[in-house]
Amino acid sequence: RKLSFEPNMNIATPQDYRLGPGDAVYVDVWGASQQRFESTVSPDGTINIENYGPVDVDGLTVAQANHRLRATLGKRYGGSNIRLTVGQTKTITVDVMGEVQVPGTYTLSAFATVFNALYMAGGTNDIGTLRNIKIFRNKRLISTCDIYDYILNGNMKGNVRLASGDVIVVGAYECLVNITGKVKRPMYYEMKEKESVGTLIKYAGGFTGDAYQGNINLMRKAGGELSVYSIDEFERNSFHLADGDSVSVDSTLQRYRNMVEIKGAVMRPGKYQMDGNITTIRQLIEAAGGLSEDAFTTRAFIHRMKEDRTLEVIDVDVKGIMDHSVADITLKNEDVFFIPSTKLMQEERTLSIIGEINYPGVYNYAENTSLETFILQAGGLKDAASLIKVDVSRRLRNQEADHSGTQVAQTFSFSLKDGFVIDGTPGFILEPFDEVYVRRSPGYVPQQHVSIEGEITFAGVYTLRNKGMRLSDLVREAGGLTNEAYAKGAHLERTLTQAERIKQQSLVKLAVSDSLDMKRIEMSNTQMVGINLDQAMKNPGSDQWDLVLREGDRLVIPQYNNTITINGQVMYPNSVAYKEGASLSYYINQSGGYGLRAKTNRVFAVNMNGTVTRVKSAKDITPGCTIVVPAKGKKQRLSFGEILSLGSMTATLGTVIATLVK
Repeated sequence: RKLSFEPNMNIATPQDYRLGPGDAVYVDVWGASQQRFESTVSPDGTINIENYGPVDVDGLTVAQANHRLRATLGKRYGGSNIRLTVGQTKTITVDVMGEVQVPGTYTLSAFATVFNALYMAGGTNDIGTLRNIKIFRNKRLISTCDIYDYILNGNMKGNVRLASGDVIVVGAYECLVNITGKVKRPMYYEMKEKESVGTLIKYAGGFTGDAYQGNINLMRKAGGELSVYSIDEFERNSFHLADGDSVSVDSTLQRYRNMVEIKGAVMRPGKYQMDGNITTIRQLIEAAGGLSEDAFTTRAFIHRMKEDRTLEVIDVDVKGIMDHSVADITLKNEDVFFIPSTKLMQEERTLSIIGEINYPGVYNYAENTSLETFILQAGGLKDAASLIKVDVSRRLRNQEADHSGTQVAQTFSFSLKDGFVIDGTPGFILEPFDEVYVRRSPGYVPQQHVSIEGEITFAGVYTLRNKGMRLSDLVREAGGLTNEAYAKGAHLERTLTQAERIKQQSLVKLAVSDSLDMKRIEMSNTQMVGINLDQAMKNPGSDQWDLVLREGDRLVIPQYNNTITINGQVMYPNSVAYKEGASLSYYINQSGGYGLRAKTNRVFAVNMNGTVTRVKSAKDITPGCTIVVPAKGKKQRLSFGEILSLGSMTATLGTVIATLVK
């Protein structure tokens, strides 16, 4: 929430509030008499009391007005209590002038103070003072406001309540200084005359924990040049600031006076104080809780800072020092003592397992891990795992060899039963970096599915019974075709393998050359396979017609479609009714004739069953097909993407390309 200095209207009217024209007041009488009068202070400063007359209250405080009413009205209502309260207060107008964002005249609540008026004027501008804001009343200076005094000390002395006609003048600052570095609020501050560096640091929130307080740098412009002053802690409160001064507080040096550090294979590595208890290697190790179990004690080393701040290394026999067989070494300030760990001195040792295992991956090596235990650790075998073929490969190690041999790894093969090795070496112990391969059983074949839909008796998903199941087998298993089925128009959708997708991309690049940006073509994961289901049902088992199915195949059998669609370089691409025996020119004329760049000798038809045919005669046009007229010219020919997007096109990609490049 943003800081706001809007006046609070939900407060009781203070007794020192001065009444004036526009104030609504209530006069209550109780005791011997009961009466209530309501009135508004008139422009001449009076309130009118019924059956009594006007009473002058202009300029009186609430307390003074009550006293006057008791002295006047009390004569009529003897033995009664009289009290005046204020209802709706008047508004006042004040002028805010000088270095504020929006100078001008403002109408404010009668409770408004200097801060309220400054808030309405948008605050001071970039050069406006916050330390010497002047308030004039009747051409006389009545107060000076220092906002720093309010913010830092909570002193509201200068934030006086305003009266109508008051003028607030915000002048320009006289002294602006900048402080940077290790103080809590580094920024620009406005300073009064004779305020010191110590006062500036107070305004900036004081030093941070890492500040160097012994010397503060001050830069001052004087006589067209810059001067630098170094101010120690004794001069801070007497060194006065000038406009434009720049003060910086440095941080302490990252150096130690009495520190040694121990790293590596000890119980509590870290920095330690050099004192009478820690002066040697042995004392430092004991202070750090002693050596850890993996400490390499034959050789450690000290990093020591020499007088010229360069490093030297000192070798240390930790084992000898601890058993008193060699002399202890005296430490110096900022020594860093490192004891190697045997764990860190060797490559991280792992075991790997891949294949038909529940949790394949890389595992940390543990001594005496058998093959059976490792398989259990990896979650056990999958259902597809072979029990007669589990292989282990082991890297060759000969650190004393002077030449390489022909062998690159050791391999071991095992058979399993009930999780135990029965052929090979029972209880075979793995070594670091061994790799275990759990092979897939050749006798494991998960269910493979195909689907059939459209004009078939029992549409849905079917399981392939064997690797040689064909189109006709699927149709018979699904109950045969319905009476409305158009077998000649049936098509087969096949999911591409990764290798087939790569080959498809290569063929597309070859076909479109540079006439089409390859990035604009989205390659599908499926393709249409051109079939003739009518011939497949008549010749079951035929390699020419009755295709062998594979997993993911989708056979779609449509109803008869007696329309012909004409696309490409024709005047008006559209669809028309199929006319048996009609020639190509008949359908072209139905679309308004050829376009200007039509390649008339390369017209082809995309048939419903996914095949593509060069149109040479009427017999090449079949019901439901799409006639495509390509364009002349390499750059303007019918784009391959347009061919792929044809609504009724079900041809295989390879067949289309083969037709185009003939």
